[in-house]
Amino acid sequence: MRFLLFVGCLFILHLTTAQTPRPSGLRGTVTTSKGEPLPYAAIVVRGTSNGTITNAEGRYELVLPPGRHDIIFQYLGFQAVQRPVEISDGFQTLDIKLEEQTFRLNEVAVGKGKEDPAYSIMRRAIAKSRIHLLQVDSYTARVYSKASVTITDLPMEFMYKKQLKEAEKEANFKKGVPVLNESVVEVTFRQPNTYKQRVIATRNSQDNNFPSPNQYFQASFYRPEVAGTVSPLSPKAFAYYKFEYEGTFREQGVDISKITVIPRSYGEGVFRGTIYIIENTWAIHSLQLETIAFQGLTVKIRQQFSPVQNVWMPVNQRYDIGGRVMGVAGNGQFVVTQTFKDLKVNPAYAEDVQVIDEKVEKPATQLKKSDIRGKDLDKLIAQQKELTAKDMRRIMREYDRQATQERREKKEVPPMRSDTTITDSLANRRNIAFWDSLRTVPLTQAEIKSYVRGDSLVVVRKVEAVKDSVKKEKSAKKKTKFSPEQLITGNTWKLNRQTSLVWESLFTGFTYNTVEGYVLQPGISLGYSPVPPKDSTKKKVPAKPLPVWSLGATGRYEFGRQRFIGFGTLSYRFKSTSVSLNGGRTVEQLNPANPISPALNTITTLLFEQNFMKLYQKDFLNLNAYLRIRQKADFFGGLEYASRSELANYREDLRPWINWDRRTFTPNRPFNAEAFSGFPTHEALVLQLRASMHLGDTRYLIRNGQRVSSRNKSPLVGIQYRKAIPVGGQSSDYDFLQVGLGHSFETGIRSQFSYQLSAGGFLTNRRVYFPDFKHFLGNQFFLQQGDPTSRFRMLPYYTYSTGRRFAEGHALLETRKFLLTQILYARLAGLREQVSVHYLYTPASRNYTELVYGLDGLIPAVLPFFRLEVVTQWQDFKYQNIGFRVGTTLKFGR
Repeated sequence: MRFLLFVGCLFILHLTTAQTPRPSGLRGTVTTSKGEPLPYAAIVVRGTSNGTITNAEGRYELVLPPGRHDIIFQYLGFQAVQRPVEISDGFQTLDIKLEEQTFRLNEVAVGKGKEDPAYSIMRRAIAKSRIHLLQVDSYTARVYSKASVTITDLPMEFMYKKQLKEAEKEANFKKGVPVLNESVVEVTFRQPNTYKQRVIATRNSQDNNFPSPNQYFQASFYRPEVAGTVSPLSPKAFAYYKFEYEGTFREQGVDISKITVIPRSYGEGVFRGTIYIIENTWAIHSLQLETIAFQGLTVKIRQQFSPVQNVWMPVNQRYDIGGRVMGVAGNGQFVVTQTFKDLKVNPAYAEDVQVIDEKVEKPATQLKKSDIRGKDLDKLIAQQKELTAKDMRRIMREYDRQATQERREKKEVPPMRSDTTITDSLANRRNIAFWDSLRTVPLTQAEIKSYVRGDSLVVVRKVEAVKDSVKKEKSAKKKTKFSPEQLITGNTWKLNRQTSLVWESLFTGFTYNTVEGYVLQPGISLGYSPVPPKDSTKKKVPAKPLPVWSLGATGRYEFGRQRFIGFGTLSYRFKSTSVSLNGGRTVEQLNPANPISPALNTITTLLFEQNFMKLYQKDFLNLNAYLRIRQKADFFGGLEYASRSELANYREDLRPWINWDRRTFTPNRPFNAEAFSGFPTHEALVLQLRASMHLGDTRYLIRNGQRVSSRNKSPLVGIQYRKAIPVGGQSSDYDFLQVGLGHSFETGIRSQFSYQLSAGGFLTNRRVYFPDFKHFLGNQFFLQQGDPTSRFRMLPYYTYSTGRRFAEGHALLETRKFLLTQILYARLAGLREQVSVHYLYTPASRNYTELVYGLDGLIPAVLPFFRLEVVTQWQDFKYQNIGFRVGTTLKFGR
């Protein structure tokens, strides 16, 4: 049966191929004068953006209509060659040899002086970069891309040899064999940041759902940053780079200067390499740069520009990525060719605007502030045929100011980017002949083998698909049926399209503490989520968000106390609003922020004889409501009635798994320097209100018409108020107020400063029990959890909890270059340094302060997510102690 299906597929493929017109064009190889192949050399049809690049073997293939064409062959560092060709039917062969580029020193064009001429060139290029960014109002382009990723080394392969063989058989994955993805996309661009993409064809050697990387192509080196790395054309480029002039050559009727880009300190966030600048227009001709990306990966970028309607556009791009992360080594090549059409140029930003470097040449005229402020800048630029680099920068700053003012007057926040992607229904079904007519970069022999194996696996998968669907149907039916092991592992039963029943695994809530002993916490919930209606074509139509209901119960069996307690929850969620009603009996930490997780406390208690978690019992009923407004403001309100009781360790002779001579379990009643921490059983009726708001606007993306909010990075202010309403003789009675401010912002490339400030206290404190105190996020274990900015490293959990007033401050500086990162190898390995200060004032804390030095990327390229910290403690600004903490750069929740 498999053989007949395979023969049938080949027959259908033959028929579809026969119906496709035979393409015509040019093919061949591009080599050096010594016959060495030039991989990824650029081939462009003169006067157009139509072109291609050679593959890794130096071979090229360019589809051309019949007629006469002038073809330009280019490779960075080599002299361009132009050849006229006459195309008739089919493909012609044309092999090209390129000679190394010769340069001349062009002192007249760049002026004289002690300063390297490169700085004058770059000042003009930087001043005009915004012009080049705004020059094109819109365009349509056909983009061909090919990604080839190869895994070259895997750690400890002997442990999973069987799985690797299965991956090779089922997913066409094999070490040393490239995984391919090709796509052809029509891109429509409109200023300032709207992109519409239509995927015409996509193909790969593993799975046709391989994601297309076209979204990364629009990064422009005319912008200040490219993927978080400072562009050599950034206004702040001179703070990060030195430049050297290598010479000038002439090509396609223009003079092109070669500039070496030298970072002042290489590593993440900066480029090094070469950029070619066209004189007089100061546009990019081409570039060859590299940088260090995430965890030491090296990214090499080549871009070749070509004139389209007198605007130099990037027609060919190549990206090489390589390195090792967590023991896995690999490399990837990513090539892109773009053919532009319907390109519209803004006439106000024509190339005839000349930029004068006032440090080299004396300008004929120079604009005043009054000539720029509030003026029509498009007309100003069109009228001024000559501008100094300084005036150009001032005009661009005024352009941004006017755009911001216009948005504020209209009370609108522009999207960071608007993307729409449509995939053609035949994109995954294009035949070989269709790809031969579209592919602009020929496949290498290794890539062809990968496709052949991938296509054969597709045939096998289709045969197995029917069997798999039957198995899946049986498995789905089995999953909806009850079985005893599901009580242990957990399960979700789909009762109907809208309703599901979820039983949580018993292992997720299995912990230990000295108050309850071993704890088993099962949970069950019933969820109702309406299904969007369907139209007559059985397709989902855009519908308004629907409400979601949930009814749940959480049990808690305490083996030490031999009792079962629990509580129930009823919740409702609609859009960004949620309301919940909760009630029952539970055991909670005295600090409601949960400074130590139950799982970590289990480890510290059983293995290290340190029972840090302190608990109390609460019989409660509460009603909570939460509202978020466009990631700008959050509001919370809650009213809770509770009967609260102090708990003790369930036994006095408790023993850990490992007995430490100098340690012993502590009572559940913590020490507090300000007041007695014990409390009688009492009642509390507490009203709690919280509000927080970002001071800046929330930027957003638009994807396929849907608005997606981005992270709001503006300062966050917050206020919290708690009111305990007396309900009897022994009940809480107080008013508590807290205000806070937090922000995180970049201080340079790959450098960031974060701070969290808060202060407050009890306005009235007629009856304040220890659970009502203001508690802080302390830590007494060598493992550090949570956000590194807002948490103390060595502060005792409850010693400085206060029933009066407090002030708390945290500041953290993450810098690209500090002490160890002054060493180049340390930066290349992905190491990052942090310095932080954590301060606490309460009536009893004696100005408690922590000074912390941290090193991220503890084991580069293998375990890059860990942080080692050295912590010093101070009180009243006098040194007290030193400690060490191991944390993680992954911000797990508490």
